[in-house]
Amino acid sequence: MSSTSQRKADHIELCATGDVGFVAKSTLLDQVDFLHDALPELRLDDLDTTTELLGKTLRAPIVIAAMTGGTPRARQINRELAAVAEARGYGFGLGSQRPMLEGRHEESFTVRDVAPRCLLLGNLSAVQGAALTTERVEGLVKQVGADALCLHLNPAMELIQPEGDRDFVGVLAGLRRLSDELSVPVIAKETGCGLSWRVAKRLADAGVRHVDVSGAGGTSWVAVEGQRATGVPQRVAEQLRDWGVPTAASIVYSARTVPSFESIIATGGLASGLDVARAVALGAQAAGMARAVLVAWSRGGVPAVGQLFDQVEAELRTVMMLVGARSISELSQAPRVLGDTLHRWLAAMPSDAASAAGG
Repeated sequence: MSSTSQRKADHIELCATGDVGFVAKSTLLDQVDFLHDALPELRLDDLDTTTELLGKTLRAPIVIAAMTGGTPRARQINRELAAVAEARGYGFGLGSQRPMLEGRHEESFTVRDVAPRCLLLGNLSAVQGAALTTERVEGLVKQVGADALCLHLNPAMELIQPEGDRDFVGVLAGLRRLSDELSVPVIAKETGCGLSWRVAKRLADAGVRHVDVSGAGGTSWVAVEGQRATGVPQRVAEQLRDWGVPTAASIVYSARTVPSFESIIATGGLASGLDVARAVALGAQAAGMARAVLVAWSRGGVPAVGQLFDQVEAELRTVMMLVGARSISELSQAPRVLGDTLHRWLAAMPSDAASAAGG
């Protein structure tokens, strides 16, 4: 097995069964409370959970977020979960396509035959994307039939990873170039450490129009790589396990940039329909779930994943009813109250943007 394939196999096992969550830091989505509407004047069957994302209509604002690729087990995971996304009308994200650059395990990223219509997100490191020609990146997009390409930002993970990148110069220029030149939308995606206000603004100024915040509070990829590392990197990972901007703050930071993003996907520790509703209320167009889905799949396969999403959708619809929101658009405007810790994170924004975040 190649070093890349072994790393991907390690990642699957650690995320499915390992102790790789944040310890003291949460997503801060629990700091978002809704005002209860005791007179919703709605029928549950009339609620509309559809939403538009990257040119496609989702039946619910849910993406099965990027997890894996590059191993035989990854092929099974991707194909089975992509089929779930197709059947339920969700989006689906592939894991890093780096193995395809090495000519390995291309079949683990082949899902279009089981998910011909779903919103499919390709995935590549922004460092690699910046180093490749636009034509080469376009080829990776075409090879999997992706509707958009996530270029992931993961400096914290890479610095702990024994074989990780150490040079991040030119990434922003690469994002600008590929956003301008690729035939599909580019999504700047973090990997569990979130987007700060300043980074969101730099991305927007560079012409990036779509982001996946992937905030802190879910899977700590510093912790994942720390379990693969030894010596000094392992000890650094122990100290920085909780590094990052919480998911809730990252959503608001991204939603309040000028110019604003066309699409914000909220990932990073989301595990329920209430989390999805909170993310939408803060400004996300859709919410992505990864580790919760992988854990369900590992324990009970596709049936367990279906049960998870049945509950997520039921929770989302219940919240919509209880705030009097007939649609996802109305849910995004639902009155909410923000907790003190989240307010402290929002204080890092310029004062006019922070006040616009609501409360």
